[in-house]
Amino acid sequence: MFIDEAKIRVKAGDGGNGCMAFRREKFVPRGGPSGGDGGKGGDVVMESSECHNTLVHFRFNPEYKAERGRHGEGSNKTGRDGADVVLKVPVGTIVYDDETGEKVFDFSAADQRMIIACGGRGGRGNAQFATSTHQAPRECEPGRPGEEHVYRLELKLLADVGLVGYPNVGKSTLISRISAARPKIADYPFTTLEPNLGVVVVGDAKNEISFVVADIPGLIEGAHTGSGLGTQFLRHIERTRLLVHLVDVSDSSGRPDVVKDVEVILSELASFGAGLETKPMIMVASKMDVAHKDKVAALKRYCKKHKLKLYEISAVTGKGIEELKYAMAKEVDALRRQALQQAEAS
Repeated sequence: MFIDEAKIRVKAGDGGNGCMAFRREKFVPRGGPSGGDGGKGGDVVMESSECHNTLVHFRFNPEYKAERGRHGEGSNKTGRDGADVVLKVPVGTIVYDDETGEKVFDFSAADQRMIIACGGRGGRGNAQFATSTHQAPRECEPGRPGEEHVYRLELKLLADVGLVGYPNVGKSTLISRISAARPKIADYPFTTLEPNLGVVVVGDAKNEISFVVADIPGLIEGAHTGSGLGTQFLRHIERTRLLVHLVDVSDSSGRPDVVKDVEVILSELASFGAGLETKPMIMVASKMDVAHKDKVAALKRYCKKHKLKLYEISAVTGKGIEELKYAMAKEVDALRRQALQQAEAS
């Protein structure tokens, strides 16, 4: 089960109360105040982990509460601090404040940590209020309450390449040929109901390039408004560096105009926003083993007009698969270098 959204309520631990006590011993006639401070409440901490890939564990357990601090005791004994609660989230999770909609944190790398709810401070015992003129204080403080928040978690997959296109154009078959991923493959639309990730390795040991490919469920006209699987998965290609647009050029697609198919998908990417229409793109003519010549010719003219690279493949026969793999690796490597230069410049 792939869960990419969840809403959770977190409550940090309250601080322990300060103690009011006086030292009373047989041979100490003026013992004085001896009330200890309360312990600090536990924090709620969120940490990114590569061991998790969905938010399903939050969907069925949406409330988390850290331990409160122990109260202070006599003989100047400070209460024990409350234990923290650590919540593990997949890399790529974005945390939003549900009330304000403000982005709180973006877990873009493994082992990042953030306190999302701070525990309350422990109250002071009466020993803290003793002065030279106020030697028997009877004041003590209650513990401060811990923070309480409702957060909305949104998972956006971290992949270098995103495969986009109409349903049943061969995206799942392609990712199964170039990686070890084994998605469901069938001859009906919307076979893919959740994103699939595959790691592709190109080159030898000395010049090896590896990148992650995401197979996004098929898009249709109106996807940006929620048609088909719509916006449920469009956001997963926001973080990709490169888009690979597959176009079915066979007679079995049921759509005679391949140029219209391309323009519909590009329009949906632009309408969704998030800069998807500006990402580098490679065009792929899919199912070349049963291709229609007029469709291939029309797609070539369109790509030449818009200066887009076109690769012809057949995932069934293996034609063009290696050329496409190396083209994707070359493009991803160049984009990584460009991003690194921009990061160093800033």
